[in-house]
Amino acid sequence: MKDEERQSAPLYEMLERYKAEGKISFHVPGHKNGQAYRTDKSAGLLDEVMTADITEISGSDDLHHPEGVILEAQRLAADCFGAEESFFLVGGSTAGNLALILTVCAEPGTVLLVQRNVHKSVIHGLMLAGARAVFLDPLLDDSSGLAVAPSEETVRKALAAWPEAAGLLVTMPNYYGMGSDLAPLARACHDSGVPLLVDEAHGAHYGQHPELPPGALSCGADGVVQSTHKMLAAMTMGAMLHVQGPRLDRALLRQRLAMVQSSSPSYPVMASLDLARRLLHSRRADAFTAGLAAVETLRRGLAELPRFKALRPKEPQRHTNGGEPGASATGQAPRSRSGAYTTQDPFKVVIYDATGVLSGFELQAELERRGCVPEMSDERHVVLLFSLGSRAEDAVSLLAALRDIDREYPPGRPATSGSNPVSTWNNFEPRSLLEPVQFSLRPVREEETECIKLEESEGRVAAEMVIPYPPGIPLLYPGEVITGEINLRLRSLAEAGARFQSVSDPALQTIKVYITR
Repeated sequence: MKDEERQSAPLYEMLERYKAEGKISFHVPGHKNGQAYRTDKSAGLLDEVMTADITEISGSDDLHHPEGVILEAQRLAADCFGAEESFFLVGGSTAGNLALILTVCAEPGTVLLVQRNVHKSVIHGLMLAGARAVFLDPLLDDSSGLAVAPSEETVRKALAAWPEAAGLLVTMPNYYGMGSDLAPLARACHDSGVPLLVDEAHGAHYGQHPELPPGALSCGADGVVQSTHKMLAAMTMGAMLHVQGPRLDRALLRQRLAMVQSSSPSYPVMASLDLARRLLHSRRADAFTAGLAAVETLRRGLAELPRFKALRPKEPQRHTNGGEPGASATGQAPRSRSGAYTTQDPFKVVIYDATGVLSGFELQAELERRGCVPEMSDERHVVLLFSLGSRAEDAVSLLAALRDIDREYPPGRPATSGSNPVSTWNNFEPRSLLEPVQFSLRPVREEETECIKLEESEGRVAAEMVIPYPPGIPLLYPGEVITGEINLRLRSLAEAGARFQSVSDPALQTIKVYITR
């Protein structure tokens, strides 16, 4: 592909032409290029966006049957990210996860191997597909207690136990930017003739700079979903699905995408995907220079604030993939003791109060009080998300807030070195391979359930999904027995002020369980 092609943004440029031509709209949307709001100037910040908020008209192409600017924009995206074919998503990574699952689980009852700590969108995909999920426990990082991905040994055992499995779906990196080598999992899947599907929502930038880990495609994944809006520069809900190899039915995938995506997709969102891709194509690794400099400013400042520690693999790592999306990393970081955690996204700086005075939730609240809004927190950690749009002055402001917090909350007795990590969202007790769990759209009938106090629920069967959000990873599924360990963790999260989705009691003082006879 020629450099001048990579410098173009055909979909975005089409919208610019449409706006400049000033044509009269006799089509949807009803705001008519924002005119509905101009008499009282009530559109405000949306005024400019609405002038380019169009639909499928002559020259604008059709996301579900692209032949023009959308087709070209997706072709450019495939070239940029190292895929054979790329698809624009206007419903976030959720739409991509749903489409992949509905493609590989084409018939109800299909078995799919699934990493235990997946996003809720994966669970919803299993429900829509009527799939049977074999949940694989992830390895735990022994220092933080956080989960990364299943081991190659676990995957191979599962593939041997369920040879009818249609594939494996894992998440990489996790919400904290932690990861491990996906290549062994890809080899295990391909040795069994099934695809590796990767929810790479937080890794759209991977493989684009020598300081970043390699992307899932370069490790051999067959289908990869990326939230371009999370770690790159697209608008919220803008994501991409990348595929390669012969193991996915692409005609069926297109049909599934048409099922789960709007027939009236947002052109501003799609144009922002085109722009985000062009930024990478035109600047390549240089696009990340300012963001990485901001991270380095923070890390130097943290060295002068020893109270606030940052998560890292056991040994420093450097990736030598040259920033090219199709290249493999030739330098691998030493493995941690558990083998779980070997790569860290430099743009995810995960800090915690090593003195134990402030929990992660409390530290986030104090940072927000000082005008710095983190991505998320758990009982121990705070996730600070940087990107190619971050600036050094952002890090300076964050360090000033941390110094102020240090003064306001002086440390007490130092935390014991080498103490066990606290329980977090993803800290699962080790289990052997489980039997497949049947998912369906059958609703839980109210007459079959009752609400009881959370502290009295140990040993009962859950009748609702419990999802701490963020990060949106279910800790409990309907039909799952509430173990003592799960019960303790849910109570701890509720007491710490975590927010929950999909539960009848958002404060999680009570929980819905099946009535036992």
